[in-house]
Amino acid sequence: MPKKLIEIASEIVQTQVSLTSMSATDIAASLREVFSTLQELQKAEAEGIELAPTAEATGEAPAEQKPMLTPQGSIQKDKVICLECGAEMKQLTSKHLVSHGMGQKEYRKKYGFSMRTPLSAKSLTKARSKAAKQRGLPEKLQQFIEARRQKKAATSTQGAKEAGAAKTPKQTRLRKKKAT
Repeated sequence: MPKKLIEIASEIVQTQVSLTSMSATDIAASLREVFSTLQELQKAEAEGIELAPTAEATGEAPAEQKPMLTPQGSIQKDKVICLECGAEMKQLTSKHLVSHGMGQKEYRKKYGFSMRTPLSAKSLTKARSKAAKQRGLPEKLQQFIEARRQKKAATSTQGAKEAGAAKTPKQTRLRKKKAT
């Protein structure tokens, strides 16, 4: 006894659910879509209509699919979705991006992220920020920046004094000529 279309559709959707996480509404929508597609195929077969072959059936490379998410939407509370392959993870690592033949800079540029946007889940970014603040990192960073600024100012004024003292006799003569 041949299987009914609804049984075939449910098997297909069960396989989809086992491979990706889907909500109940996604499952219902997928089941309806698969069932209607199977009905169309059955109707076309009964009427003897030949359907256009897909790129997969002809062996051609399928056209590159556009990501369904917006780049900003790919960075979510508890996960980041790679816009290249759709993998979900806590952080997009350099190692993962190398598998797509790009680095973090290229990924950010391709999808329009700013260079300062972390490629990690928002919860992970928040936890790291909180831990850094508990260790006093912002205050220590401010102190370091101020110390570096003072050191740079001291070396530049000292360098200017040394440069003034190191004038050659020729420079002194030229200044005297200009003054007269």
